[in-house]
Amino acid sequence: MFCSEKRYHQLMVWLLLLILMLPLLATLSYALATEWGARILPQGLTLKWFIALWSDPRFLAALGHSLLICFGSLLFSLVLVLPTMFVIAYAFPQLNALMNVLILLPFAVPPVVSSVGLLQLYATEPLAITGTPWILIGCYFTIALPFIYRTIANNMQAINLQELLDAAHLLGASTWQAALLVVLPNLRKGVVIAVLLSFSFLIGEFVLANMLVGTNYETLQVYLYNKRDDNAHFTSALVISYFLVVLLITWLANYLNKEKS
Repeated sequence: MFCSEKRYHQLMVWLLLLILMLPLLATLSYALATEWGARILPQGLTLKWFIALWSDPRFLAALGHSLLICFGSLLFSLVLVLPTMFVIAYAFPQLNALMNVLILLPFAVPPVVSSVGLLQLYATEPLAITGTPWILIGCYFTIALPFIYRTIANNMQAINLQELLDAAHLLGASTWQAALLVVLPNLRKGVVIAVLLSFSFLIGEFVLANMLVGTNYETLQVYLYNKRDDNAHFTSALVISYFLVVLLITWLANYLNKEKS
């Protein structure tokens, strides 16, 4: 009875995985096909679409722009959010309820509406940053904030922050020494999860990037949008490459996290 239930569960898992992978497999097949018309299977395989994509300086520049903006936003978020969360959790726990409301505000305003307001606000001096990566880093910071705050807040509750600090104080550590040498290492897994969640969302963001920056500082999603009318095989290669970049960064982050455990 137990074996049959186990096999049933495994079958359901593999079936779900197959359903989730089918669109990617179809896109990969089209990206590798020399021609795919009315037939069920492609007529020949080739790597020329991937070679053409990765030989395109515009694509490489867009990929670099996206990675720079995403990691810059995440670094900015962590530098600001981690000390703030520590101070709130340690000294002002009564502010937790207010923070839980404030971090949801970025989702209350649609990106199209917020981008129109930002265009009017930052199109002229003294902060004329429309069309530059700086405005995207600021916007992406607000988008990443809810993911980072909630994930790390849950991690702080799990490690019992107050007891860790009390133990560190008993051993002679100051509050900031305890925060850097005791609390922060215990938050590493939560920080990695928060960064990966935020990164996977930010690198796929299109509305703000297209409206606030556009081709002035073309990101990966804007590049994909501008190439939508080109060869469909080329576009499929672009989608698969985008997926592989995200997968590679996710795998690398998890691998480094396990190595330090």
